[in-house]
Amino acid sequence: MPADMMPADTPADMPAPVGPEGAAGPPGNGLRFERTDFAALPGWGDDDAAEALAAFRLSAQAAAVRIPEALRARLALVPADDAAAGRAFFEQTFVAHRVVHDGAAGFLTAYYEPVLAATHIASQAFPVPLHARPADLVNLVGEAERAAPATAALPHLSGLSHARRKPAGQLVPYATRRDIDAGALDGQGLELFYVADAVDRFLLQVQGSGVLVLPDGRQVRVTYDGKNGHPYTSLGRYLVDSGAATSEQMSLEFLARWLRADAARGAEAMARNASYVFFREVPGATAPRGVLDVALTPLRSLAIDPTLHGLGLPIFVDAPAITHLTGAPFRRLMIAQDVGSAIRGAERGDIFVGTGDAAGDRAGITKHPGRFFVLLPAGQASGRTP
Repeated sequence: MPADMMPADTPADMPAPVGPEGAAGPPGNGLRFERTDFAALPGWGDDDAAEALAAFRLSAQAAAVRIPEALRARLALVPADDAAAGRAFFEQTFVAHRVVHDGAAGFLTAYYEPVLAATHIASQAFPVPLHARPADLVNLVGEAERAAPATAALPHLSGLSHARRKPAGQLVPYATRRDIDAGALDGQGLELFYVADAVDRFLLQVQGSGVLVLPDGRQVRVTYDGKNGHPYTSLGRYLVDSGAATSEQMSLEFLARWLRADAARGAEAMARNASYVFFREVPGATAPRGVLDVALTPLRSLAIDPTLHGLGLPIFVDAPAITHLTGAPFRRLMIAQDVGSAIRGAERGDIFVGTGDAAGDRAGITKHPGRFFVLLPAGQASGRTP
């Protein structure tokens, strides 16, 4: 994920879906939703609706997604692996809406699940810890809103999504990445695993989850479990703005290579991003999990701005310039199942690509324009619930 398109830190608190059909959306940017026909969605008839339906079923099972009983009952009757039946379900149950706004043009990036060697014990080969969530870390906003935290009642916490609760109860800003690298968490027994270098950890924190391969060959999954609350700063954007790279050069691979080329320079650059992510192990998990705490589906799960769109809703993405993900213009029905600290805007999305290096290579070069068509439940008249 290049520049400030990286989804940073990932998951779990749920706002409900976006506003009513034909109405203005949440305040700002002139956001509104204009009803359109499914036939007007480019490539709608060519997409495999059965794949999208499988991902939507996972969202429907999430406790935080409020699905009307009538919709849930209809969903239960749709056979799996039947693209025609899946398409009919979406067309009969939802109404398509073009997202119209005065903000930045639609833009798509992508993210993936890294696979890294790791150990439980620090060693010369694996010196860099992944930390568990500290007991004194408290949320100031819901996890889904951490990218745009509200102004805090206490001025010294304004703009932060998390804070530290001191023994006497006072809330103070949590240690920054630079502080943590200098030992702010030492002695608390928070080290979950150790990885080979700080760049591996940094990229894992940016992606929000990963697969760790232990010396005995066992694989474990770790996922986001909170952050220190400081705003996310894009190193890709820093490299471009400082002249170290051009926008065309910037990719996840370029960033990793630049950070590793000079250890001291890389450490100083990473410290510019004060945000620091904590992890937890997910026993038995067979796929990464997004903010809805359901398994993410490659090329069907989408990270969105939850202040503008409802988690769990279907969103048809039209991004014909993206051809490297599927071998054809990217026109697919996605499900809003995740968030990211850099994903802000009415048509700003981050596509989950999959697991491993090949997925990372494809995700790392995704930075393309695109359009959103939001599917709202038929008959929805007002509010932000389906």
